[in-house]
Amino acid sequence: MIAIDDVLISEDIVEKNFICNLDACKGACCWEGDYGAPLTEKEAALLEENLDQIRPFLDAEANAYLDKNKTSKYYRAPQMLGTPLLKNKRCVYLTFNKLGVGMCGIEQAWKSGEIPFNKPISCHLYPIRVLRNEAQGFEAWNYERWDICNAACKLGDENKVRIYQFLKEAIIRYKGPAFYQALHAYAEDHPIK
Repeated sequence: MIAIDDVLISEDIVEKNFICNLDACKGACCWEGDYGAPLTEKEAALLEENLDQIRPFLDAEANAYLDKNKTSKYYRAPQMLGTPLLKNKRCVYLTFNKLGVGMCGIEQAWKSGEIPFNKPISCHLYPIRVLRNEAQGFEAWNYERWDICNAACKLGDENKVRIYQFLKEAIIRYKGPAFYQALHAYAEDHPIK
């Protein structure tokens, strides 16, 4: 494990390669699984406050759901707040482009300048999963391996891009540039064997 500030980071994050390959997976991480994307309380509030600006980037099924339900959902089994899922288990904020590739409606609204925030940090950091231990005052960052991302691992290997490098923007958004630089310095000092 790597320790930076109050974060314990799996070695895999600086050793394994990864580049999202949406052409191969079509955004499957947004419709596979049993729960929506983890949300912070602040993110849930921002979704509620900015729903009218996000709606144009969603399809009819998602908008019909949001007419009757909240913009976030509490999942009892994992005890987490997350994005709601539609009946087909896809994230309510997922839309598809003309090529059938899944796109985040929240991210599209942000890129269009309609809202002041990007998609949830848990999505932006994927395949890193953050586990917070409030009682002990630290976070643990782990690499979530999922077979739907095999093409992303292959593309990362071909281009020699490590997970933390692929996620530079997300890590800086979440923890700041100094944190990213410390992680990068560790990776440079500990080359992969």
